[in-house]
Amino acid sequence: MNRILIAEDEPRIASFIEKGLRAKGFTTSVATDAQETLDMALSHEFDLLIMDLGLPGKDGLQVLEELRGQGEQIPIIILTARDDIRDKVAGLEVRLKNISHLHAHFGTVATSVARLAAHFAGITYTFTAHAKDIFHESVEPEDMKRKLQDAASVITVSDYNLNYLQQTYSTSTAHIQRIYNGLNLNQLGYKSPQERPPTILSVSRLVEKKGVSVLIDACAILAHRGCSFHCKIIGSGSLEATLREQIQRLGLESTVEIIGSRPQNEVFEHIQNAAVFAAPYIIGSDGNREGLPTVLLETMALGTPCVATDVTGIPEVVRHEDTGLMVAQHDSQALANALERLLINPSLRVKLATKARQLIESEFDIHRNTAALRTIFHQVVNQDKLNYSPVVSNQISPQSDPQDNVSLAQNV
Repeated sequence: MNRILIAEDEPRIASFIEKGLRAKGFTTSVATDAQETLDMALSHEFDLLIMDLGLPGKDGLQVLEELRGQGEQIPIIILTARDDIRDKVAGLEVRLKNISHLHAHFGTVATSVARLAAHFAGITYTFTAHAKDIFHESVEPEDMKRKLQDAASVITVSDYNLNYLQQTYSTSTAHIQRIYNGLNLNQLGYKSPQERPPTILSVSRLVEKKGVSVLIDACAILAHRGCSFHCKIIGSGSLEATLREQIQRLGLESTVEIIGSRPQNEVFEHIQNAAVFAAPYIIGSDGNREGLPTVLLETMALGTPCVATDVTGIPEVVRHEDTGLMVAQHDSQALANALERLLINPSLRVKLATKARQLIESEFDIHRNTAALRTIFHQVVNQDKLNYSPVVSNQISPQSDPQDNVSLAQNV
């Protein structure tokens, strides 16, 4: 897990960055404009995107917005040499002098950096563990154990993750807490699914752990039964050609379509025009798996009932016959049955969607959840004033995964 995408239109700068990264053992690819960056980031597995703010076509912030809108959570570092932000940089340098705590997202290189910085600055650090940084086969147990031990506190995003970390790193987990990711519910208005066309929707990168091939098999079962439906798959990725071949082989060209990546506002429109959202996630052959996908939570907030698989923390939100329907992973027959129930039963759609929205409001409100995180930060800093002294071993793994950006004095 050391693939880095460099988005830079100036060849000399791109070459300079590539040379430095390759000298450290990383594999690099270069995109020279905004569209190429989007295409490569959405269709290939990269662990980090280093992007120029001033890309041709669209600036780096627009590219960032589009990637996040498609559910692509690749960590991104945006670079710029523009003169008009010099005052901002100078202001940041002043503010950094007053930082008393560091927080990183993902237990990868982001936490490695926060851990070292905290050590040299004599302050505390915490981090949030999500999914790939916990479960992927490339995770180095000893490296993760050191990060868990040295952190003043650790957050993770589901009870499943919490239990996994406690069982795997039993001596280093007393200070791990679960705080769900939050949603801005003011931007996610509920719409009743009572009257919807018979559309099945899936939104994901087209990679193994998303289980899209299982969905296509389920659609073949529905078509064989004579069920009236249309399936739209929003997203792109490394398996796109394979999945298109599967659709053609099964004779589903008029029923199932892959429509590529779409901006977030359009994704939300598709969600609220679908009768059911399919989330057929699986555990990949490399151990990679979902945590709690944001698009699943957003769909529940927006009012579209979900069929999901029993992977990782997903049963914590998709509660069978209460807030959604749950099936076993890899079970296309069960998936087809559950999808058909929601396609033909408006009252069941409304029942599940109503309870799902209530759950999201009670457990995933961004203001409530960031307040809980802020409380932890304050407790850690106050305790540090009394007796905390970060102890960091000098065994920093050179193979740490370059995933996700460090949040310095994270604003919550």
